[in-house]
Amino acid sequence: MSTIFIATRGSALALAQASGVLAQCRQKFPKLAFELKIIKTTGDKLQTAAPAQAAALATRGLFTKELEAALLQRRADLAVHSLKDLPTDLPAGLALGGVAGEREDARDVLIYRVDSGLAPKMKLADLPKGWTVATGSARRKTQLLALRPDFTAVDIRGNVPTRLRKLAAEPKINATILAAAGLSRLLMRVSTSGLLQGKCVPDGLAALFLEPGQMLPCVGQGAVGLEIREQDDRMREICRHLDHFETSQCVTAERSFLRAMGGGCQTPLGAYACVTGGRIYLRAVAHLTEKVQRAEGKGLLSDAAALGELVAARLRKDGL
Repeated sequence: MSTIFIATRGSALALAQASGVLAQCRQKFPKLAFELKIIKTTGDKLQTAAPAQAAALATRGLFTKELEAALLQRRADLAVHSLKDLPTDLPAGLALGGVAGEREDARDVLIYRVDSGLAPKMKLADLPKGWTVATGSARRKTQLLALRPDFTAVDIRGNVPTRLRKLAAEPKINATILAAAGLSRLLMRVSTSGLLQGKCVPDGLAALFLEPGQMLPCVGQGAVGLEIREQDDRMREICRHLDHFETSQCVTAERSFLRAMGGGCQTPLGAYACVTGGRIYLRAVAHLTEKVQRAEGKGLLSDAAALGELVAARLRKDGL
């Protein structure tokens, strides 16, 4: 039987999650041959682009379209994505085959330098006034400034290790915000003392987890999506064995919400769904006007898509 090629980006984070999927595939299907295929995407080029070039390159599917082309051209059989990067409307002929395993920690983490007498394990409300926080996410900027209007948010580019180095070396930047799942996949962890530790972590950085009640994550954050050709029955069956049902239903609700809101529009949006008591609980946030709007709802696991549409309707109504 021919080798099954798994397409992935070449960044350290993408390779970590794709390697996890590869290990699952080999464990569950020991008689099949699997191999990673590394593909460079527009988003990878954007990481090092100058701001003017970045604006010119900015399109939907920055980290996915080259992988999708490989699927459509049959150069790959499965594409592994950070689900937060995958647009809600997929190219004709492609489908989301499932979610690889249980979702990792979906929270955002504020990373700051422990200098000038600052201690680890501080609360957001207790951080000094007037801080400058570096983040390229409009969603994070909006929610952070709603909590701490005295802060200033500035853009930052680069992968996780690059952003940490910039934070450690640039006195004008007091903090940055990263995804907990990304830190975990890069084998970085928060010690019991509150310090961020890992091979690529500069000394003197502390980590403050931002709970969903403070900052709702990006749609699909922490989940790994498996994209396949729509009519590929063999790959659909493989994905069925890799899929984590509850996580899949939660991200279905979130992605349905995003689609109903415009499917990747430029409005800063956040959404997070979890299963409690056998039902899905979905919370969402958007910056539709000068004020941040929030909405929530609960529904059956079987009604995940409808729940996403319901919460989007409530949020849009409140934003009028």
